[in-house]
Amino acid sequence: MTKILVLYYSRHGATLKLANRVARGAEMVEDVEAIIRTVPEVSTVCEATEPAVPEQGAAYVSIDDLKQADGLILGSPTRFGLMAAPLKYFLEQTSPQWLSGSLIGKPAAAFTSTSSMHGGQEATLLSMMLPLLHHGMVISGVPYSTSELMTTETGGTPYGASHVAGVDNQNRISDDEHTISLALGKRIAELAIKLKK
Repeated sequence: MTKILVLYYSRHGATLKLANRVARGAEMVEDVEAIIRTVPEVSTVCEATEPAVPEQGAAYVSIDDLKQADGLILGSPTRFGLMAAPLKYFLEQTSPQWLSGSLIGKPAAAFTSTSSMHGGQEATLLSMMLPLLHHGMVISGVPYSTSELMTTETGGTPYGASHVAGVDNQNRISDDEHTISLALGKRIAELAIKLKK
């Protein structure tokens, strides 16, 4: 069974909705299992702690999840054109994987959600790719054979799946965003199978 780790951070739920669609796209490929994981909040208060198991949503990611994954898809809301701090904090703890080269040659991609159309989606996707490149992963986006990239009036980029959530997170995921998310998950799953051989 090929395993794709869909690792996300979501404060208001929009990125989680994309994560579920990306995972569904990965599982459209035969013999692929998508594993959805999240990361805990980062606190400015040193004494603050998170429960061992999140109250809702996916389980927290572990280093073992990275080891077992044949592919990785990162998701984060946009924070001034960058990934959110909780996801970055987790990635900063992966030096042992970098030193051992355990992620080298595995496919990876990214997805994001913003409140506005020009809220930094592509910059955020690129920011998530930087640590993946340092890990030697094979980065993929969404090819223009996914025709919705040419017609979308909402989210979706060749750099990865995206969603325009609206100022109050009121926008549903559009049909184009849905299709592009599925396409991203499916693409990474297919690449993972090819690269495992």
